[in-house]
Amino acid sequence: MDVFSKYQNIQWRKIATQFVLILITVLVIVWFMPRHQQIQFRYDVGKPWMYGSLIADFDFPIYKSDESIKAEQDSILAAFQPYYNYNKAQERRQIKLFHQAFSQPINGLPAPILRVITDRLHRLYSAGIVNTPDYNLISEDSMRTVRLISGKEVKSVQVNCLYSTLTAYETLLGDPVLSPYRNILQRHNLINYIVPNVVYDRQRSEAEKNDLLSSIPLASGMVMSGQKIIDRGDIVDEYTFRVLNSFDKELQRLSASKTEITDTLIGQILYIALLVVIFTSYLNLFRKDYLQKSRNIAMLYASITIFPIAVSLMITHSIFNVYVLPFAMVAIFARVFMDSRTAFMTHVVMVLACAVAVRYQYEFVVIQLLSGLIAIYSLRELSSRSQLFKTALWVTSGNMVVFFAIQLMQSNDIMKMDFDMYTLFIVNGVLLLLAYPLMYLIEKLFGFVSNVTLIELSNTNKGVLRDLSEIAPGTFQHSITVGNIAAEIANRIGADSLLVRTGALFHDIGKMKNPVFFTENQAGVNPHDNMSYEQSAQIIISHVTDGVKLAEENNLPAIIKEFILTHHGRGVAKYFYIKYKNEHPDEDVDIEKFTYPGPNPFTREQAILMMSDATEAASRSLNDYTEESISGLVNKIIDGQVAEGFFAECPITFRDISLAKKIIVFRLMAIYHTRIQYPELSKRAKDEEKKKEAPLSPAEAEAYPGPSLIIAYSPC
Repeated sequence: MDVFSKYQNIQWRKIATQFVLILITVLVIVWFMPRHQQIQFRYDVGKPWMYGSLIADFDFPIYKSDESIKAEQDSILAAFQPYYNYNKAQERRQIKLFHQAFSQPINGLPAPILRVITDRLHRLYSAGIVNTPDYNLISEDSMRTVRLISGKEVKSVQVNCLYSTLTAYETLLGDPVLSPYRNILQRHNLINYIVPNVVYDRQRSEAEKNDLLSSIPLASGMVMSGQKIIDRGDIVDEYTFRVLNSFDKELQRLSASKTEITDTLIGQILYIALLVVIFTSYLNLFRKDYLQKSRNIAMLYASITIFPIAVSLMITHSIFNVYVLPFAMVAIFARVFMDSRTAFMTHVVMVLACAVAVRYQYEFVVIQLLSGLIAIYSLRELSSRSQLFKTALWVTSGNMVVFFAIQLMQSNDIMKMDFDMYTLFIVNGVLLLLAYPLMYLIEKLFGFVSNVTLIELSNTNKGVLRDLSEIAPGTFQHSITVGNIAAEIANRIGADSLLVRTGALFHDIGKMKNPVFFTENQAGVNPHDNMSYEQSAQIIISHVTDGVKLAEENNLPAIIKEFILTHHGRGVAKYFYIKYKNEHPDEDVDIEKFTYPGPNPFTREQAILMMSDATEAASRSLNDYTEESISGLVNKIIDGQVAEGFFAECPITFRDISLAKKIIVFRLMAIYHTRIQYPELSKRAKDEEKKKEAPLSPAEAEAYPGPSLIIAYSPC
């Protein structure tokens, strides 16, 4: 297979991968989206209609408001008469039980009194006795009459003409004839013979009530197809508000049909697919490097997927309010781990995808886009927790100001504004603070490293760096110097200075295993003198692999381990290789024994570290620290690295390398305190100086007034 065919296969494989990625993202987002068709406008009574002319495309009734229907229902229920069944047999049964209980004479109670009690019981049962709890409910409802069913006869009876079991008993004992015998009667529990004979007929009452309520018309007019509902700039009054609400309800009813749901689904797929394709195209055009790393792809596409799913679930299940979701978190994470332009693009695509599910799209899109911009601008470089707190404060304030401005454009009556939204914005700002702990989770899930983590790693008072300063102090000082040089280069060429400084601090931690084998840690004794060149080379080279092992033991990020691996690239330990080659000129030397494991640098930061490390280490061997010697050394080393192809795999330019050379020369001159060479006195000038230093003759001494006189007459 030729090179062109291989290239084509790679391109087709790339296109197929991106197509699958787009397809999965679209299907996941659309799967959770609500299917109900909804009116997509925001309107309130007394506010102008901000959209275009709205024409009805189907006939629909003008439904009454919920308050109006409730008032009519209350009016009907107030006049409603519940049904009660009158039980005639209950009277006969209880009076019979009474006669059986009082068949024998009772001391202190004359016989005629029993006949009076029987008569009073008859009167009470004839009027009707209701269970006390039911009677209390009727009284609480302020009901005046009920319908009493006795056989086939139904009549309306006033509630105050009925008795409860309690009031019937009190009426019996309070009778003028029976009251003198009250104490005797109370001892014989006449209440046992007073039971309800009027019972609530629930089935008939509920049926009658439902018939009355169903007779209330829900609509008070019709809107015909083609009729204009409202025009741009018109003020929404009570009637128009009801018409718009009726239009909304009718749309929801129509959305139940299979055809409408299918149309909505197709529209959602097309819309989300367009957004995801645009986002993928942006990455292909401007950020190809992100598509080459699975962690970048995973985070970016997860960012534009998770929030639309959350919004869809909240809308579908009516869970609280979508404005509490910290949408600006997407912009924050993309800005911290990637760049501002990608952060804005990711945030825009996410917000537009969420807008499909929300009711008031215009307001939602404006507020969330501006909150994302504020988050990106206020968080240019995250290096402390306070920055995130300030960002949350700015985002919350921005949301409030934007929403207030929108309300002012819609209505000039401040008292009618929706102040509950401001509470939601405050909750949103508080939840936005969760970005700080979630940042740690994202770093672990996707393998990113934030500036906060780099700053923590750069602390030389703990961990591996503290051990390095104690075990290999020379290497530690070398690492700090290299870090300073590399950071300055990164600042000048637009690379990540914090990252390269942190990588420089850790790049030589492998030397802690055998510190005395490296010249910066030696104190007069060189253990290499008693070793073969091959053994020495292996020990020197092993500081790379030892450094990686140490980094893994201390859970250092992968990006730091990459600095350890690439700071020598696939270079050769030339000192020992040349020594060995000179002593074995006829031998075919295996250069791999003297070669570092690599790989070569593949980022600008790694290339900067390689140049800084090699030149700083080599500068220690100079005999004369002049601008010419330092400049010659730097050019020789870096030009050699370029010639050997160490930077062929990283996006560093010749301009960047040229700037790096100048900065390294300047920094090394400052480190070694180089000075300009002062001119020497000529022979004639030296003779003049000697004459001035010679003792004066007596005549000259007499003519010369002396230093004290000069000082006395000096104008100073």
